[in-house]
Amino acid sequence: MDKKTLRINRRNWDQRARVHGQDRLYDSAALVAGASSLTEVELEGLDRAVGQVTGLDVIHLQCHIGFDSISLARLGARVTGLDFSPVALAKAAALASQCRVDLTWVEADVCDPPNSLYHGFDLVYATIGVLCWIGDIGAWMTAVHHLLRPGGTLLLVEMHPLQGMIDTLDPLVFDFPYAFDGPHLLDSPGSYTDRNASIKATQTVQYAHSVGEVVTAAIEAGLVVRWLAERTNAPRDFRGDLVGPEADGWYRLRLGAEAAPVMYTLVADRPV
Repeated sequence: MDKKTLRINRRNWDQRARVHGQDRLYDSAALVAGASSLTEVELEGLDRAVGQVTGLDVIHLQCHIGFDSISLARLGARVTGLDFSPVALAKAAALASQCRVDLTWVEADVCDPPNSLYHGFDLVYATIGVLCWIGDIGAWMTAVHHLLRPGGTLLLVEMHPLQGMIDTLDPLVFDFPYAFDGPHLLDSPGSYTDRNASIKATQTVQYAHSVGEVVTAAIEAGLVVRWLAERTNAPRDFRGDLVGPEADGWYRLRLGAEAAPVMYTLVADRPV
């Protein structure tokens, strides 16, 4: 990622990190009390990827304020959280201390992690809203390959790019591409946790990546794709402005009577 884009997005994420932590998605009080932030979807992905994480070295990419990092550590993993926002990492470290779990925190560009981390992990974990910030998906997957030990695994749980295309449902308006077409400079007031949150640095640079582009990038980086699942239901409305829960508690994106894909899970291995 070029330095100007990195600065724009870091300013935005520093401010998001300041307001996140006790809201509809991040319940710090519950986390400190022992609740896990891992949903059924992440747990299913972990089971597919590695089974039990106890005793494994795990790096959580773009960890933000560390909820999933802490939850993985509570399952017995040795966890490193990596993020480019010092504000987010400071809040993550404070939460980990309150939760009485030991983690390692690294401030770095996810596409250019420190060489000291290379070949250090059994599992690379990344989830929900990470790839839209990445201009070069090939560089991201190459970094994953470097971070994994031979035989290690990537677990990526991500929002489906179809969901990212939609501006409004009624009327149905699309305002973002499905596949990569370069950077998009956006004005993004508020946050996905609260559209009225006080965020002054509202500019962001975001990118589209189709599912096919993500899978191809993994393969070209030397990873072996083992499992890919698209979902038409989600445990939350991760965008915060699109859909509500149905009778069974799951969130679905309805286009007419049919549910469109809202999430996908990718499991890929670094060959031995």
